[in-house]
Amino acid sequence: MPPVLHRWIALCLMTASLSLSGCGYNQFQSGNERIKASWSEVLSQYQRRADLIPNLVNVVKGQADFEQGTLQAVVEARAKATSVQASAELVNDPQAFQKFQQAQKELSGSLARLLVVSENYPTLRANQGFIDLQAQLEGTENRIAVARHRYILAVQDYNVTVHSFPSNLTAMALGYKEKPNFTVDNEQAISRPPTVNFGTDTGTGAPKITGSGTAP
Repeated sequence: MPPVLHRWIALCLMTASLSLSGCGYNQFQSGNERIKASWSEVLSQYQRRADLIPNLVNVVKGQADFEQGTLQAVVEARAKATSVQASAELVNDPQAFQKFQQAQKELSGSLARLLVVSENYPTLRANQGFIDLQAQLEGTENRIAVARHRYILAVQDYNVTVHSFPSNLTAMALGYKEKPNFTVDNEQAISRPPTVNFGTDTGTGAPKITGSGTAP
């Protein structure tokens, strides 16, 4: 092959490489990888919480007079949350993502109510198994919050690339679309401790809980 042709091919490859870099292609690739990694951690922590719940339920069942409606709500919420197929592709499906988020939110709320009601049972609160599980759940909730925050930042950066010029042209040409994210309200809620109002009648006899106890 003639030297001139070699130089021409090298020049074309260099130009193509610079074009891809300048149009945001590399940003989309790195952004996708960051989202995958942070989403995997979110799923891992939610799964860890789901795995702790059966043990918690078994311990609480040992409290003979414990409110069955509160316990059953946790069991049903866990079943609903784990029935949502939480795959890596879920971050590309806004409707499926919303369904997953809602299921986790309901599970968080039912767990918060169970832990509040447990305060009425001194024997249960003195049970070492219950104490250990409560500590593990609290630690898991903190890890969920951290994992969600990392995912939120990764998606925010990615979505900015989708909408910014000239990377938005690459997005349109190659089909890169905005990815769903956790809502701002929910993210703010998990940074606040739950508020329990024992003076509010919820119609069920249970205290009304607001704040992080209702965030996924």
